[in-house]
Amino acid sequence: MKHNLDHTISLLTRTPATLNALLRDLPQAWTLRSEGETTQGEESWTAFDIVGHLIHADRTDWMPRAKTILQFGDTQPFASFDRLGHVREIQGKSLGQLLDEFARVRSEKLDELRALNLRPADLERRGRHPALGAVTLSELLATWAAHDLTHLHQISRVMAHQYRDAVGPFRPYLGVLQCAGHSS
Repeated sequence: MKHNLDHTISLLTRTPATLNALLRDLPQAWTLRSEGETTQGEESWTAFDIVGHLIHADRTDWMPRAKTILQFGDTQPFASFDRLGHVREIQGKSLGQLLDEFARVRSEKLDELRALNLRPADLERRGRHPALGAVTLSELLATWAAHDLTHLHQISRVMAHQYRDAVGPFRPYLGVLQCAGHSS
């Protein structure tokens, strides 16, 4: 499927409500537990961590990079993204506060995106990713949507992991418990 900006905005608009419906007021056993240690020796993320990560990414990644492409093209690389920057976002906050903050930040960033009034030629403009090299604005925005879906998948996987033993002999039939993970 080719990137479609309206479709991207439609999906990005729904992520905060999806997370709110799934996570708000759940017992902390669902939201503050991870899958344990990853193959890289790090602790995997909890649903709480992931919401913080999405807030941090919205603030520091997608729209700043889009604006860099529009202002500088590929002459100035994007600022590096601090993958663990969410740790600061979650300090001293409840999950409810994070869900509210994510909804607000996402709404603001989508308003900024709409205000750019992007044309097809704008979407083909190139920027420079510090590790990947040349990327188009269209690719960046499609990645924003796929990033949301990746983390929705991750949250369902982390939550299902909490019942990995409780499901007993049904475990082989539950694909979410077979998934080795794709991100942290």
